[in-house]
Amino acid sequence: MSRRTKAAKRITPPDSVYNSRLISMLIRRVMSRGKHSVASHIVYKALDTIGERTGNPPLEVFDRAIRNATPLVEVKARRVGGATYQVPMEVRTDRGVALALRWLVQYSRSRAGRSMVTKLANELMDAANETGQTIRKREETHKMAEANKAFAHYRY
Repeated sequence: MSRRTKAAKRITPPDSVYNSRLISMLIRRVMSRGKHSVASHIVYKALDTIGERTGNPPLEVFDRAIRNATPLVEVKARRVGGATYQVPMEVRTDRGVALALRWLVQYSRSRAGRSMVTKLANELMDAANETGQTIRKREETHKMAEANKAFAHYRY
């Protein structure tokens, strides 16, 4: 990590089917071992499944799931005089979206089921309906921040 300059933010190009940067970011999170075509197949099939089951446009359901899963505050460890405090901090929008995508993929993988397509579709639909593991994780993060509100004056 360089001490001199900040690393330039790379902009994620939009995907080819939905022309959405969020879908492209999800594909990159799902991808393992550089297999982009496999990951995009999984994501697009999951979105098709969502469209069939809900009857709503899949991109709309996906956006609602991301909005519901994005945390507003989180805690960061801060050392002050030999003690470590969990200090609540507001989450920047790009970090919040990254956390939401990470949690969606993580809890999709840990679900019981056969294929990643169905697991991802179910997790996205649950997040859009404000249920599921991803939403529980966001609520837990908010509770941690609320519990440590007393240390907010250590914010940097």
